[in-house]
Amino acid sequence: MKKSDDETREESQLIRWGIAGPGRAAARFAQGLTVVPGAALAAVWGRNPDKAHAYATQFSVPHVAATLDELTAAPLGANIDAVYIATHPDSHAEIAIAALQAGKHVLCEKPAALNEQQVHRIIATARRHHLLFMEAMKPPFFPLYRRLKDHLAADPIGPVGYVRAGHCDATLAPDYPLHFRELGGGGIMGIAPYEAFLALDWLGPFRDIQTMGRLSASGVDALALIQTEHEGGMAQLHAGLDLLSKGDALLAAPRGFVTIHENWWNPRRATIRYIDGRQVELDEPFIAGGFNYETAHFCQLLRDGRPDGPIESPIIPHSLSLSMARMLEAARKALGVRFPGE
Repeated sequence: MKKSDDETREESQLIRWGIAGPGRAAARFAQGLTVVPGAALAAVWGRNPDKAHAYATQFSVPHVAATLDELTAAPLGANIDAVYIATHPDSHAEIAIAALQAGKHVLCEKPAALNEQQVHRIIATARRHHLLFMEAMKPPFFPLYRRLKDHLAADPIGPVGYVRAGHCDATLAPDYPLHFRELGGGGIMGIAPYEAFLALDWLGPFRDIQTMGRLSASGVDALALIQTEHEGGMAQLHAGLDLLSKGDALLAAPRGFVTIHENWWNPRRATIRYIDGRQVELDEPFIAGGFNYETAHFCQLLRDGRPDGPIESPIIPHSLSLSMARMLEAARKALGVRFPGE
């Protein structure tokens, strides 16, 4: 039977994904992809073959690559349009650059790389090959976050001048990757990227930073207290691995303030309190774990790309990823956290 024009068009716009790193984040990515139109898992690769095969079985991935090169090179790589990188931060830059050099668009888990220099190298490679590189920073794509932005545009509280956000998680098992320096671990790298995004998104470009904290026996930050100055105001951020904290966020402005309730980085509820006494409650549930929103945005960028290829997202532009990397690097180095090779 001859295919309809709509079926042919859908097939031509299908975004086929290769997965690098079949861990926790990749599982949530697969969960989200089930509700993203015109997207499919095509192959998976991991440094642990058993985990890669288990992932393929769980999420019905048709191919398991034995190496990263096999994931991105013909014949298997010919059936892959984009690579989602969900490995530990120590390998983000290496894998992103290899995938881009092989002609694949890249969506990379946060943080984009270990430091600002590595992020510069990734971006330079993406631009040289006219390919899309985007850091997977999910909060701005959630329905609640978008609705909050729209609401404040229509019923403003004035310019946000102070941001307070953070999270400490003492429930992480001793073998959790954030505990290991050689993997690019620590609370600053594993938790604070979200807080850095929030501060930059509401307060603008980063100017100065002060950091206090303490290190674990393995040499990563167990607790970090970060104060930043931006063009639009100041932020107080925290991240930790051996304490518990609430995980909400505060945006303060002249005519009111916003509480994004926990866990603010998977935002569902927000309360806006105005100086005149009004209180507005926003509640926007999310579906499929939430990774689907950033993935759908990425896929649409590919479909809408120019003939020479898309380069960056207007919501998570390269300049934002560079600013986040600069903040995180300054914070951890102030505490003496250095990764192998730095």
